[in-house]
Amino acid sequence: MTDNLNLSLTGTLFIISAPSGAGKTSLVNALLENSRGIKVSVSYTTRSLRPGEVDGVNYHFVSRETFIARMEQGDFLESAEVFGNFYGTSQDWVKKQLADGIDIILEIDWQGAQQVRRLLPAAVSIFILPPSRKTLLERLQGRGQDDEKIIAKRYAEAVNEMSHYSESDYIVINDDFQQAVNDLAAIVQSQRLRQARQDRVHQQLISELLTK
Repeated sequence: MTDNLNLSLTGTLFIISAPSGAGKTSLVNALLENSRGIKVSVSYTTRSLRPGEVDGVNYHFVSRETFIARMEQGDFLESAEVFGNFYGTSQDWVKKQLADGIDIILEIDWQGAQQVRRLLPAAVSIFILPPSRKTLLERLQGRGQDDEKIIAKRYAEAVNEMSHYSESDYIVINDDFQQAVNDLAAIVQSQRLRQARQDRVHQQLISELLTK
């Protein structure tokens, strides 16, 4: 995929990154419930299913060997290793959705975000931050899925991840949940109202309005 692909896309690619425990997935799910014409990309991963997760819905769960083979074939728009597991985004799927005018959300970490921005400079990046470190730690502990050692590791990594907030186009603070959802929706809508996007979507109308 090259930068020239931007010229043929009618949808917008939204990159949403956040430290573990910031509430990214809950915010994205709430946004999708009240928005049309937007989908979230289902990433591929080598990690194991967690309780309540469904293959093909939360992630495409594959073996490490399968993932590496696909990565070497160039199937992923971005890929990264996080906590010993690989994660990646299907390049062909994203490309097709954007070409069809569908907005796509990528829930990826800062490493993946950097890769995507290099390939698609027109992508819109959003970074979600917690209201405080105390709240971040409480959210990590409240999951009830990890022991204290893993929580401590995730917390330390989260602090490092937050240092990359300045690489994004927008910042959303997840303090009041509904306000954060509204902020995300406002960002999506603002991109849809940009002149270039409106010109493509309403090409016939604009042509008729300007015809003498």
